[in-house]
Amino acid sequence: MHPLPDIGEDMASLNSPLELGLEPVRHERFAERVYESLFHAIKTGKLATDTRMPSEVQLASFFQVSRPVVRQALDRLRQDQLIESIRGSGTYVRASEHAPVAVSNTRVGTNMSDLIHGLELRLVIEPECAYLAALRRTSADLARMEEMLTGFENAAANGDVAHHFDFGFHEAIGQATANPRMTQILKSLEHDVSHAINLWRHMAQLKPWRRTQDAIDEHRAIYELIKQQDAEGARRAMRSHVEKARIRMLDATPEI
Repeated sequence: MHPLPDIGEDMASLNSPLELGLEPVRHERFAERVYESLFHAIKTGKLATDTRMPSEVQLASFFQVSRPVVRQALDRLRQDQLIESIRGSGTYVRASEHAPVAVSNTRVGTNMSDLIHGLELRLVIEPECAYLAALRRTSADLARMEEMLTGFENAAANGDVAHHFDFGFHEAIGQATANPRMTQILKSLEHDVSHAINLWRHMAQLKPWRRTQDAIDEHRAIYELIKQQDAEGARRAMRSHVEKARIRMLDATPEI
């Protein structure tokens, strides 16, 4: 194990979040976003083993969130055994051999059940969202979809966290239905499914920011159909997309 940095080191000399390659969080589910960005930085080596983490104050300022939000994200990283806090010294990235490689079958089974149930609900809800969005979308709705789609494409190309752009695109479609209940359901799905995906990601040792080009192409096709106000086509494309997403996730899920 490499020696830890000098505990007397001036805090001002610590690596800044920008130097570590982190990106600001500008969407809802702030703790989830901070967690995923830090998870990404650790897994890619931007936050290397034994690196002293920026302070809560520094992270809160950088991510433009409150300290309790940062604390929640750090608590999750501790639970994942990716970081550890040393009294009087600071918080450090743990050696890779300490990263979780096994989780109880009961916990995995429960979370996989949540994932499957969420995907089944998406198959019912999201095709109808796409249908209504194609009929009711405004120019502002299209601009929001385009923003999320472009962000998804850029994040995937750069190896950055893409989860919030992925769900943001689906949420923008929900908003375009002009039905607030649809938006509420999609928000609840993001919360439920993202937690199941996090466990699945750890078990499969997959990178949270990586999405296939197929998924991006499917998003682009749905967007074009909604833009053209092809309601039936948008419904079919969304159903196909969610079905393929289910196949991609379950095919990558490790045996338990």
